[in-house]
Amino acid sequence: MLKEFREFALRGNVLDLAVGIIIGAAFTTIVTSLVNDIIMPPIGVLMGGVDFSNYFVALTTTDVAPVSIEAAKTAGVPVLAYGKFINALINFAIVSFALFIVIRQMNHLKQRIAKGEEPAAAAPPRQEVLLEEIRDLLKARA
Repeated sequence: MLKEFREFALRGNVLDLAVGIIIGAAFTTIVTSLVNDIIMPPIGVLMGGVDFSNYFVALTTTDVAPVSIEAAKTAGVPVLAYGKFINALINFAIVSFALFIVIRQMNHLKQRIAKGEEPAAAAPPRQEVLLEEIRDLLKARA
């Protein structure tokens, strides 16, 4: 059984999956920062200087409501942090769209390869073209 597990764990697909998960976690961190630090502040300004991450409903029967989520947590008041949920939805939309673009491009590439088309090679830099022309002229003289 140990040998079988070792063969499974060292199979190429498992290693690819592990790399994908690690890259996905790093990408999620980048997207979270993009949403929280770049996208949400301008939206908050457009909505009157409001930060979505501080939108919450305190689930308490007292008349004194906490002013922030942190204050509610320190006071032990349960809250519905729907602003954080809005941020999470925006994160999900961005990650989903990015994955859609990547998968779409991979599918187009697979279709082109299946048809026998090679991906278009980038044109050489102008300097290389000129150098090749000079080389050909020098060969023609000799």
